[in-house]
Amino acid sequence: MIPINIVVHQQSKVLELAYEDGQIYRLSFELLRVVSPSAEVQSHGLGQETLQTGKRDVLIANLEPVGHYALKPSFSDGHDSGLYSWDYLRFLCENQEQVWKEYLDKLAAAGLDRDAPMAQAGHSHGHSCGSH
Repeated sequence: MIPINIVVHQQSKVLELAYEDGQIYRLSFELLRVVSPSAEVQSHGLGQETLQTGKRDVLIANLEPVGHYALKPSFSDGHDSGLYSWDYLRFLCENQEQVWKEYLDKLAAAGLDRDAPMAQAGHSHGHSCGSH
């Protein structure tokens, strides 16, 4: 389902998506950034994701449509390789509480805080990509 209206709210750091069925969702920039569908974040497969931290204050610097199937945000931290399909965005809208809880649980399991610098989150605590 394609949103009929998309608004980037820089001050409150949320992306607002309005749908034809009357639903209006607000996704935080931080959530969008930490669950980016990019290879940089999702890595090579299940369980090999790169846990994102320090993204509380990230902004969307630019937002552009990709064909008729996705949005490509450019974030203020330089990340711009994630293509958010309409289906993925709707999934995030409808499941954001669960997705956010899973993110916080992963942080806790890794002994990290969401405000920890990415360098600290990199390859600490014995986790590795498997290709290094």
